[in-house]
Amino acid sequence: MSTNFLPPEIAQLTEETSIALAQSIEQVTIKTPLSEKPIATSYVRQGSGGTPILLLHGFDSSVFEFRRLLPQLAAKNETWIVDLLGFGFTERVAEIPFSPAAIKSHFYYFWKTLINEPVILVGASMGGAAAIDFTLAYPQAVKKLVLIDSAGYKAPPNIGKFMFGPVGYLATAFLSNPKIRQKISVNAYHDESFASLDAQLCAALHLKSQSWQQALIAFTKSGGYGSFGEKLSEIKQQTLILWGEKDRILGTGDADKFKNAIANSQLIWIENCGHVPHLEQPEITAKHILEFRNQAS
Repeated sequence: MSTNFLPPEIAQLTEETSIALAQSIEQVTIKTPLSEKPIATSYVRQGSGGTPILLLHGFDSSVFEFRRLLPQLAAKNETWIVDLLGFGFTERVAEIPFSPAAIKSHFYYFWKTLINEPVILVGASMGGAAAIDFTLAYPQAVKKLVLIDSAGYKAPPNIGKFMFGPVGYLATAFLSNPKIRQKISVNAYHDESFASLDAQLCAALHLKSQSWQQALIAFTKSGGYGSFGEKLSEIKQQTLILWGEKDRILGTGDADKFKNAIANSQLIWIENCGHVPHLEQPEITAKHILEFRNQAS
């Protein structure tokens, strides 16, 4: 299996789960209405049996975000991870507008091409907003929904209007600074020891991908994911909301708001955990997801 779309820095990975995930990443070309050229899409598939579990990563991230959760889930269930359009190691085709609408379209054709049956859709942070967007648009594709410290309840600040010319490149240069990325990593955890050198490398590998800057600027200028507001009440799927009780990135206020807005939902707090339960408490996070899988709809 060719992994020439991954940067040579993967050889510097040290954590067992990071190395194992790097060895599992594949690419498939997905035909979409977004461009005449099929899009080389990076993904991971492991495990067998059960309703497929499909994991969606957060902003400026990749499949590596689920390196610790994947083995916990795949040991007992078919599990997928995909790099969303404009992120991770998925190809950034120049003529495509990198926006939530484009992400949704690309993700639909990925699902239809490779899975094509209802899934348990799991979204973390911005991936939660992408999961909500997909569920509202294609309810037949989602059997159950899991939101982990999810974006999408309230709209983020609109910084896209400032992302023009050299300002956009200065902003992405700022985000690519190792010290800045390490600070973000530290803030994502409750236990800051998780912000290791391996974790920092996992969070930065996709920055080596072609057109990373251009795609990130384009996505930000699109406005990104706003608030789904009253549309949340349209979600009929049974929904599990997992939230780190020490989240310093999004805070904790939106957890109960999601619970109140989505009728058929339950909220579980993850103790001693920050914004990324799937990285900080993967065993507990997987346990809750698998128990949710077994609950009667």
